[in-house]
Amino acid sequence: MATAPEEKEPDRSEYSISELAREFDVTPRAIRFYEAEGLLSPARVGQRRIYSLRDRTRLKLTLRGKRLGLSLSEIREIVDMYDTGRDERPQLEKFLAVLAAHKRQLEQQREDIAAQLSEIALFEKRCRQRLAGEKKGAKRGR
Repeated sequence: MATAPEEKEPDRSEYSISELAREFDVTPRAIRFYEAEGLLSPARVGQRRIYSLRDRTRLKLTLRGKRLGLSLSEIREIVDMYDTGRDERPQLEKFLAVLAAHKRQLEQQREDIAAQLSEIALFEKRCRQRLAGEKKGAKRGR
C-alpha cells in the first residue's frame, strides 16, 4: 500500500474534511469514522478539523486497503508501519503477507461459491425433470 513513486503528493499541508471527502469521493461521515478508528488524527481548531498531509496519505492508504477488501485492523497495522520511518521494507513485507492471506481467503470463497452453484444447478435440473414428468402424466390422464 506504499505510495507509488509516480504519485505526486499535492503541495498543500492542510485540508478540511470536505476537501478530503471531495478528493477521495467519500462522505465526511466516513472520514470521521476512520478518525474514530484511529486511522486519522486531525488537529482541531474549535469544532473544525484540520487534516495534515500525513492524514491525507493515511486516508488514501486506508481507502486503497478497503478496495482490496482488507479489514480495518489489517489496514491500521500496515498504515501505522508507514509512520515508523523511511524504510518501507517491513511495510511492504507485511502488506505482501496480508495480501497473500486475503488472496487465499478469496480463492476459498470462489471454490465454495463454485460448489454451491454446482449443487444449485443439480437441484434445478432435478426439479425441472420432475415437473416435466408431472406434465406428461397429467396429459396422459386426460
